[in-house]
Amino acid sequence: MIHIKNARICDGTGAQPYPGELLIDGEKIAAVSHSPLGDLDAEVWDAQGQAVTPGFIDAHRHCDLAALYDPGFGQIELAQGITTAVMGNCGLAPAPCAPEHRKELYDFLEPCLGKAPEDSFFPKVSDFMGALEAKPHPLNLGVLAATGAVTTAAKGYGNVPFDTDSRKQAEAYLRDAMEAGALGLSCGIMYTPECYSTTEDFAFMAGIAGEYGGYLTSHIRGEGNTLTESVEEVLEIGRRAGVGVNISHFKVTGLRNHGWGIERAIEALEKARSQGQDATADCYPYTGGSTTILSLVPPTVLEAAGNDVNAFLGTPQGEKLLAGEIEKEFADWDNMVSSIGWGRIVLSSTELAGQSFAQAAQSLGVSESRLFCQLCAENQGKVGVILMSMAQEDVERVLALPYVSLISDALYGSGDKPHPRLYGTFPKFLREYPDFGEAVKKMTSLPAKRLGLRDRGILAPGMAADVLVFDPAAFTDRATWEDPKQLSQGLTKILVNGQEPVPGAGRLLRKK
Repeated sequence: MIHIKNARICDGTGAQPYPGELLIDGEKIAAVSHSPLGDLDAEVWDAQGQAVTPGFIDAHRHCDLAALYDPGFGQIELAQGITTAVMGNCGLAPAPCAPEHRKELYDFLEPCLGKAPEDSFFPKVSDFMGALEAKPHPLNLGVLAATGAVTTAAKGYGNVPFDTDSRKQAEAYLRDAMEAGALGLSCGIMYTPECYSTTEDFAFMAGIAGEYGGYLTSHIRGEGNTLTESVEEVLEIGRRAGVGVNISHFKVTGLRNHGWGIERAIEALEKARSQGQDATADCYPYTGGSTTILSLVPPTVLEAAGNDVNAFLGTPQGEKLLAGEIEKEFADWDNMVSSIGWGRIVLSSTELAGQSFAQAAQSLGVSESRLFCQLCAENQGKVGVILMSMAQEDVERVLALPYVSLISDALYGSGDKPHPRLYGTFPKFLREYPDFGEAVKKMTSLPAKRLGLRDRGILAPGMAADVLVFDPAAFTDRATWEDPKQLSQGLTKILVNGQEPVPGAGRLLRKK
């Protein structure tokens, strides 16, 4: 047993810290007390007035491949106090994977998830989860079924509607995932091939997850001019499917949309909540986002390109079309180039990492559109970008909403200049948020409730002993835009399931 004395207990419920003691017996919390527990037959930790909190839960992390193939996996996460990380977000996942689409899928995923060995292949989500469980991890992991991977495996990347056979195949993939213990379902409506799916398609898939107690978390169709309409689309999917919904990385992009745009979307979300709909959101504490370069390709170009957009962009015809379309406004698609400009789109991978498109194009003596096509064609679309698209006031407004959890949305395939959220999200938020108790809740019990993790996120008897000890004044992030690969620092102690976070301490958390 471990007896933590002289602690400032912040239990994850939103309450402010109070003087107290904590007793841990094996993998569980045995007691939490305002008064001394007395002399016990236990190892004593003197917290010396430091904060004791539940371990942080990152419900949105793109660590699917890193968890299997990065030998140092866990170091970045644990330094931030993350004791549970959930993968399979934004519809992006390495499983299920049909053999004929293996290369397409893994090439598409690489800028977000990182590179997988050539022999890496998971026909079903249950196979992927089995591989995760077989590998000892120092932190807990959870998996979401991903509709992008399901759709690709069932019918490929093209603009092809579901038919009877492909719908049956998609259902089989989804039932396999949910029966294996996936915590819910994610979709990435703005990404290929999901951008071609209908509300009814998503409701069909979400309904299957709902049968197993899962929910739907969505990278919505548009986060700029069409933000409110895109939020309402997901709310409608949830209503049709009868499942709870979550808006992933809730934000507004585009310089003209700052302020009023997020308020309009909040109104739509809160109207649904007031009518009894189970609707939540999450957010990260940065004004820049990160994604793949292919998310910037206009739909007219995707349609003309067919199944291989990268090859198409390497042709004179593709380059000419892209140049004519890349700065246009579209009624049903948010064009990041037109809404924030080339100077705010920063390359995070390739030899040009750290430069904006405007800077890189000028240094090379080419137009931004030509550089765009060259990068896609030469790198098979495996290029990460950072979009400096948000206003600080909007980010703070969203994070203050009582139903919004903190996430990192960390990408693992972004090369030498990754988004600093990979390394620093959780201590940065804790450092900046004005209410310590509420901040801890947004990183613990709130995401645990959304994920259906009934035994985590709160310091209480019987709960899993994922526990942090730290001085809030010393616990901080160090990752910056200029130098992002810097570990957070300042944690005094960390326990995962009641033990030091060595490989094997973590568990694969399954839906029960």
